[in-house]
Amino acid sequence: MPNLCTVSSNASSNFIFGVQPHNFYNVFGSRRTRPRCRVSMSSSDPQNAVVVGCGSVTIDFLATVAAYPKPDDKIRSTSLKVQGGGNVGNALTCLARLGLNPRLISKIADDSQGRSILDELRDDGVDTSFIVVSKEGTSPFTYIIVDNQTKTRTCIHTAGYPPMIPDELSKSSLLSALDGAKFAYFDGRLPDTALVVAQEAVRKNIPILIDAERPREGLDDLLKLADYVVCSAKFPASWTKASTVPQALVSMLLRLPNIKFVIVTLGKDGCIMLERSVDGPSTEEVDVDSLLESLEIKRDKSVSIPTCISSVMSAKPKILFLLVLLKSNTKLYATVWGRLLRSIDVVGLYQTPSL
Repeated sequence: MPNLCTVSSNASSNFIFGVQPHNFYNVFGSRRTRPRCRVSMSSSDPQNAVVVGCGSVTIDFLATVAAYPKPDDKIRSTSLKVQGGGNVGNALTCLARLGLNPRLISKIADDSQGRSILDELRDDGVDTSFIVVSKEGTSPFTYIIVDNQTKTRTCIHTAGYPPMIPDELSKSSLLSALDGAKFAYFDGRLPDTALVVAQEAVRKNIPILIDAERPREGLDDLLKLADYVVCSAKFPASWTKASTVPQALVSMLLRLPNIKFVIVTLGKDGCIMLERSVDGPSTEEVDVDSLLESLEIKRDKSVSIPTCISSVMSAKPKILFLLVLLKSNTKLYATVWGRLLRSIDVVGLYQTPSL
């Protein structure tokens, strides 16, 4: 889908904000770097809620190095791990460990890597009965270089073959997978199949969360159906062409009127969340970039656990944004009501993620 808007550099945002601290704990991690466990859910959490995920499952080969190699270098790894990966595989593994009932729609091959993927998912309690297993071909895998110096990872992914097509998921299997589901999660992979699953989820009024890692074929169609979007650090600016992350988040809420919140993850630096509200306007105007800076200032650097600083929802903050339609070059003003949240991770608690 073509980019229908550009973001003006002088866009402003109306906010009245306060500080609401929250504690966050890192529960998402690579699947074999932590002991297998089950977490008891509190009485307020949905017991055994069904969550359906559609997307990528892989085998990850993680080589940790002291520093990223230069071209034509030969270096040694400091450690090597082989473990399950893939965005949807990791997310549903986490949900299974939290006591939920995840079902996974994906495709692998009947090879050693594919069998390892299935075994690991089943051991963690993920329902794999909706995974298509091809008698021929190869399962997806990823080489991951973990740089100890910069605390980053570089992923080299090889997609599985043959790719999944919608006809491989029968109508009866689709309906069975979504039966009783409270939530649907998509990572943007397997776009044709994912769109079929998402459209059925919409018909059944099942909320949809999209993990937008980078622009992909078919992702725009999925985003139109989303209720919630979680992005990588580079995605908002890449997708909206906005000059700053806060402006890009505002632009996403405007271009995707159905989504309730959008989050951009920033690795060891935590994340930023913009949540939509249907409440009325406030009276004080604050630029969205200035608002984020003000939340950063309120960070308590003495706190040793991840924390969240939020503008107050009850204050009914308003975001005013300028859109320029490229075809007609007509300027339009649009408003989004919501609050901005800034979570700050702690380097000591940061875990290198899988793909």
